Amino acid sequence: MTEPVPTGGAAAAVRRALADRPDMTAEPPPPPPPGRRAGERALRLGTLAVVALVAALVTGRPWVLALAAAPLVLLALALPSGPRPDTVTAEAEVEPRRCFEGERVTVRIAVACDGETGRLDPGITLGHGVRLDHLAVGPRHVDLVLTVRRWGRWTLGTVDVDVYDRGGLARRTVRVELGEIAVFPLPGHAGLTPIPVRLPQRLGEHTAAQRGEGIEVTGVHPYVRGERQRRIHWPATTRRGALQVHQFAAERTADTVVLLDVLADVVDPVTGASSLDETFRAAAGLVRAYLRAHDRVGVVSVGGATRWLQPGGGQGYFYRIVESVLDVRKDAAYRTEGIGLLPPPALPQGALVYVITPLTDQRIFDILHQVRGRANPMVVVEIPTGEPALEAGDTEGELALRLWRADRDAMRFALVERGIAVIAHRPGESLDLALAPLLRTRIHGGTR
Repeated sequence: MTEPVPTGGAAAAVRRALADRPDMTAEPPPPPPPGRRAGERALRLGTLAVVALVAALVTGRPWVLALAAAPLVLLALALPSGPRPDTVTAEAEVEPRRCFEGERVTVRIAVACDGETGRLDPGITLGHGVRLDHLAVGPRHVDLVLTVRRWGRWTLGTVDVDVYDRGGLARRTVRVELGEIAVFPLPGHAGLTPIPVRLPQRLGEHTAAQRGEGIEVTGVHPYVRGERQRRIHWPATTRRGALQVHQFAAERTADTVVLLDVLADVVDPVTGASSLDETFRAAAGLVRAYLRAHDRVGVVSVGGATRWLQPGGGQGYFYRIVESVLDVRKDAAYRTEGIGLLPPPALPQGALVYVITPLTDQRIFDILHQVRGRANPMVVVEIPTGEPALEAGDTEGELALRLWRADRDAMRFALVERGIAVIAHRPGESLDLALAPLLRTRIHGGTR
């Protein structure tokens, strides 16, 4: 399958305007000054004393020197009686290190030093995707409550803690790195699990087309010696005058691979929804639904470095799948230098492949061509990106928008003509609404 859609210049320009997004990285703040330095209180009192001395010298009036006595006395009274802290260390405890979108993370920074300390003054620099909800400062600790807003692997940030002496005249600064946190996407609600025509020869919960030891009755057949007598179908036996027994369908498991298109992150100009966010939420919902049906599920992400994980089973496998692709978004940065060949172990023979894509990058058709060439049954889940916003009276923009719509319609038509199921999943809706039409018939694969 070659690229099936002609790309018009105006339509391509509109798509590039949507898809292009700067590569952002979280840069740490400059390092704090080393050693001990004067605090704000010492600087204020010292400034008052110096101003009084300069005024006395300029005016030549000795009584002005008395104005410098008060700040000097306050400086003398604020001198600590015990040793000042010379060695200051701080450690951070972050709990939890793995969470879902919208959950809270607690951070406790414990400060230790070899002398008497006064107050602590934290300076907080947070990374992308993190919001500060609460801050509490104690005599030897700093507590933070953070909320992670988007999925990804985020650097929480840094905290520079100023440790003052007992009188508040001098301070030392110690930096604490909060480290990284893995934030899982909230799975979209999905309970339906469409299956392909052919299933692997493994016991599972899906009804297969062939006969076997299941629980779904598919008909009756003549009694064969050795079959269980409890399965005799007496009405059919009475009508035919010979023993007839129930015929059951075999129950098999399915192999499913979720293929993620991370070639571009398209933001809806109206709602502000991110196609990358919705892609991962839909993928998480599909993965959880099939794992609950005791199927084997794998994942492949294309865009930049191809990441993949072979199909596996078990509820704990959900977290392995999500963590395998979290590096797609690291501190709001992602790179899509190109795509490569899909590794053969990533797509087992006969596995049902869900391709979740916004259909904004023509390179995704190269991936679809590879999947189709391996005769895997395939479903394309389109993540709508919204239409470009136009200004009133923009004739050229309206023409470009019409071309853009025609371009997308041509993409869908080319896929459907090749026997590929195309469904649309809208943000905020249940995945079951999009998957329901697939339950009318089983999904067929391609031909080699």
